[in-house]
This record gives sequence, C-alpha cells and structure tokens, in this order.
Amino acid sequence: MSIADPVAPAGDLAGRSVLVVEDDDTVAEVATTYLRAAGFLVDRAADGREALERVAELSPDLVVLDLMLPDVDGIETCRRIREQRDTPVLMLTARTSADDRISGLEAGADDYVTKPFSPRELVLRVQSVLRRTLAEPASEDPVSIGRFFVDPAARIARMDGRDLSLTVREFDLLAFLVRRPQQAFDRETLLQSVWGWTYGDLSTVTVHVRRLREKIEPDTANPRHLVTVWGVGYRFQPSGEAPHEQDRPAP
Repeated sequence: MSIADPVAPAGDLAGRSVLVVEDDDTVAEVATTYLRAAGFLVDRAADGREALERVAELSPDLVVLDLMLPDVDGIETCRRIREQRDTPVLMLTARTSADDRISGLEAGADDYVTKPFSPRELVLRVQSVLRRTLAEPASEDPVSIGRFFVDPAARIARMDGRDLSLTVREFDLLAFLVRRPQQAFDRETLLQSVWGWTYGDLSTVTVHVRRLREKIEPDTANPRHLVTVWGVGYRFQPSGEAPHEQDRPAP
C-alpha cells in the first residue's frame, strides 16, 4: 500500500511499539502502514481477547483500540488493560456517539480518534499521547497538606495515611491540585496544565475529576475536597471544609 502525504517520522519516538487492535482489515492496514512509515514498530490484533494476550506478551508502548470489537469489546478490553498496567490507550470511536467517547475515557483511555479518521491525524495523536506519557516528570518535592500527602517522584499519593490507588491521569491531576489549594481552574486550563494537551475534548477533565472524586470523597454527590466552582471550574480544598455558596456539586 502506498502512502499519500505521510507524517514525517518522529525521531524521538523511533522504535516505539504500537499495538493496533481493529477487526476491519482495511482500517487496520491503513493505520499500520502510516504508523510504520512514521517510525513505529507495529503489531496487530483483531479482537479484544487477542489484544489482551498481545499486550501481556509484547508490553507495547501504546495501544490503538477500536471500540467495536468481537469477543471482548473495546471498553472492556481497555478496562482490563488498565487493571494490569499504565499502557496508554488511544480509542477509535464512532463520530456521532458522545457516549462512546465518555465510556472510553471512563474505562481509562488517554485520548480518542473519531471514525472516519485521517491516517495522518491518527499518527499525530499517537505521537502526542506518547510524548505526554514518556515525558520525564519535573523534579518536585513531596507535598503534605490537609489530609493529603503526594510524592510526585515516587508516584505515591495518600489520604489520611492510606495509600490511594490512582491511575496515571488521576495522580497527575491530584499532584497538580495539591500544589495549588483553594485556586479555581477551568477545564481548559486543567487540560493543558495537567496533561499538556493544547487540544482535546473537555469531557476528559470531567471524567477524571469524577474518577478522582470516587477515590477521595465519602459522598461524591456532595464533594468537600474537589468542588465545582459554578461558572468557573474546580477548586481543591485539602482539609475538606464546607464548600462556599458559589460552589455546587458537578453533575
């Protein structure tokens, strides 16, 4: 297959491995061809069960995962990957289904590309996700504030002395917020400042706020630590004081 207008190879990512999980042979072939032209080592799987076996065997640097798969669907496959490792996942979803995108993010996907997609966009998204994931974290001292302790270098987060089981994205969000207590941030700022995304779906922030609340709030319907500032965004309150009048729980 010839390639029209390919993405220039990314030297810093050359040799990184990508697993393409797609049951449509044409889509899988196009994605594989473009990714290989960009310098990636690419393997393929045709269904969710095979994908899980390949992830366990190959430990790829990133998984491109179709939502609609035979056997084990993309949502369940992503969830099972996340139970075992922090491999970044780029979900392929239907253009018209916002629910699919939200479900993918809630299952642990790092980003998504909607179908039908441009192969060049797919490659650029893969490069972007890998650069964010592989970037060396800035050297930061541990923070102890209110009920929380976070050590960014060791990737340790505790609440009331109890270890919190957080995904990479949840940890990054909490680590950002504990250094900036009582400050309100809109979703655009969090998307860029926490994960370095200059573009993307703002529902990414909403989903990760919801998931983090499930782990630090006794009552997610009435959050005391990660509160919604109406008309602005979110504010972190490390001691869990009662929200101000202008605050209200997120939907």
